Amino acid sequence: MSTGLILGIESSCDETAAAVVRAGRDVLSNVVSSQVDLHALYGGVVPELASREHLRNIVPVVREAMRTSNATYADLDAIAVTAGPGLTGALLVGISFAKSLSFGLGKPLLAINHLEGHIHAALLQSTEIAANELTLALVVSGGHTHLYLASQHNGAWHYRNIGRTVDDAAGEAYDKVAKLLGLPYPGGPWIDRLSAFGNPEAVRFHFTTIDRGTPDQPTFDFSFSGIKTAVLRYVETHNMRAAATARHAALSALTSLAPNSSNAASMPSSSLSPPTASGSATRPTLDDARALCDTQTLNLIASFQHAVVGNLVRQTLRAAEHTGARHLIISGGVASNRALRQRFTEAAQHRNLTVAFPPPALSTDNAAMIAAAAWPRFLAGDFAPTTLNATPQLRLG
Repeated sequence: MSTGLILGIESSCDETAAAVVRAGRDVLSNVVSSQVDLHALYGGVVPELASREHLRNIVPVVREAMRTSNATYADLDAIAVTAGPGLTGALLVGISFAKSLSFGLGKPLLAINHLEGHIHAALLQSTEIAANELTLALVVSGGHTHLYLASQHNGAWHYRNIGRTVDDAAGEAYDKVAKLLGLPYPGGPWIDRLSAFGNPEAVRFHFTTIDRGTPDQPTFDFSFSGIKTAVLRYVETHNMRAAATARHAALSALTSLAPNSSNAASMPSSSLSPPTASGSATRPTLDDARALCDTQTLNLIASFQHAVVGNLVRQTLRAAEHTGARHLIISGGVASNRALRQRFTEAAQHRNLTVAFPPPALSTDNAAMIAAAAWPRFLAGDFAPTTLNATPQLRLG
């Protein structure tokens, strides 16, 4: 007899995660062990270190997810795992563990696309999106900026990609601009919070509309390399490089890992929250960063965020108008950005569209979204073969 319980496992980048979800809706547990403090020392994710930490974390994370769910392995209907896209070594850790668990328990294995997981992170709590109605899903994160036309038929979701970034992802642009300005990694939360103290109209950035389609089937693509270059030129022409270097040094001096960092990283924890005024003993606080930013830097930060968010909103609304979609899903790590949520909410209300976001804890990589996306596939009997392997460039739709 089916219990509806699916154990999801996610290891596509630098979070080791496991969750138990019932029938694609009820999250019984969601455990995330983040490596952000480790990779912050290098200014970005180091693939070899990520794989090593996944190997260290996968067993305690899965055990904790099962313990807090109050379910037994015998209660599970299936095991779901991220098959791609992502880092090859990181994906292989989750896939190998999930395949072994599936074989040992005699439970079906479900291979899930990481991008579909992000979409289902928003669907977990959304009650306004009805079956057979066109929905636009924007997945925006450090590695991805994709726009999908999604619809549900007979319980299964179908996707068609109608827009993507032709170069940098939006979240990648955030991280690179933050690094250029001497802010810690990951840069997105720092830029989001610091932008509140600047003038978003101080620096005018412009985006060129990219359309590689036809009049009947246009595309709604994005490009963020240009604004990254524009910020670089602004910094150079306004002699801001020395101040950024000094800011980086000062904030780096406030950043440290616990002496036994490897063991600390293996402990399950919640996803990283944006920096707050209170901060922590091992990371600089929002007040620390703000004190090191002059008015010109804060205005540049606010203007950069205003332009990026505006481009994401404009392209998505253009797609909604062309396709006739009445529902919007905004997901991925950048979906936790406060300005993005506010502007999408206002735009949707103005155009009589519904808009769904995942809760902040489910915006970044997690396993609850993988288990939720697996439920329709389980009902359809769409099980993965024993030959399942990592697909780093896996596409959706």
